[in-house]
Amino acid sequence: MQLCSVCNEEPPKYRCPGCLIRYCSLNCYKKHKDGCIPKKDTEKKPEKPELSPALQGMRQAGSTESRWSVEDRLEENEESDRVPLQQLARLGECEALKALLYNPHLRQLLRTVDEAEGKESTMKVAMQEPLFVEFADQCLRVIEPPEK
Repeated sequence: MQLCSVCNEEPPKYRCPGCLIRYCSLNCYKKHKDGCIPKKDTEKKPEKPELSPALQGMRQAGSTESRWSVEDRLEENEESDRVPLQQLARLGECEALKALLYNPHLRQLLRTVDEAEGKESTMKVAMQEPLFVEFADQCLRVIEPPEK
């Protein structure tokens, strides 16, 4: 099990947005922030295309570049929400999903949700888009096939 990078006593619950080290509490963050050396983004980010009004609304719902991983967002009591890797692999094999992903508007919607800081509010806006709902429904059909 991983321990806090500052105190080495407790499991980490948070990640520093500057340097990405993991820490367990506000006290550890305060100790860390004075000596934090942010990692520089060496990757050149591609220019983003102009957004439709719906996507602009999603951005306004709270989006920034996010460096958080799934592990940062899931608490131990949310383990049941994780999808096993075998089921995730089935998503990549689904021809209906592949066909949907050819749509540039859907790809931009997915990028916007992925980059959003306020994912919950951004998802609510995205779920108003019929194309996004169709994508979500298809994902669920692959992950949780209906019983016959």
